[in-house]
Amino acid sequence: MATETTASEVTHGAAEAAEAAGMPQLDFSTFPNQIFWLLVTLVVIYFVLSRVALPRIGSVLAERKGTITNDLAAAEELKQKAVGAEKAYNDALVSARAEAAKIVAAAKADIQKDLDKALAKADAEIAAKASESEKRIAEIRAGAMDAVTEVAKDTAKELVAALGGKADARAVTAAVTAALKG
Repeated sequence: MATETTASEVTHGAAEAAEAAGMPQLDFSTFPNQIFWLLVTLVVIYFVLSRVALPRIGSVLAERKGTITNDLAAAEELKQKAVGAEKAYNDALVSARAEAAKIVAAAKADIQKDLDKALAKADAEIAAKASESEKRIAEIRAGAMDAVTEVAKDTAKELVAALGGKADARAVTAAVTAALKG
């Protein structure tokens, strides 16, 4: 039993000592030891960060910055090329439109020349046919007048004969000619 009491007294005494000391972090007797290990831990963390982690992070950031800078430079270069290509396209478009306008003007001029030639030829043909028609009309009028004169003379002779008179050919011709002249 003596061993039993000694063990219980030891555990009881340790519990009392723990209660009396309070929180171990606030025990002033362990401050120098805690400060030493704090400084050792901070120095180790500092060396790990400064020698391993921060150089890696710095290299990644530098690589990203370089990539972004290169991408921006490439984008600016492509933008300049696009502006140049657009200007060249617009110049080519203006040139093509001017060339098309020249071709259209030349085609219109050729068509107008052909049209003028065709109109001149048609006018000449119409004038020739008109003069030919006028000649034929004049011939028909002359023939009609001769026919009308003959018919009038014959009719006048027949009428004079039917009325019981004697028709003189010269008198009938003079009377018909005077009547036709108006």
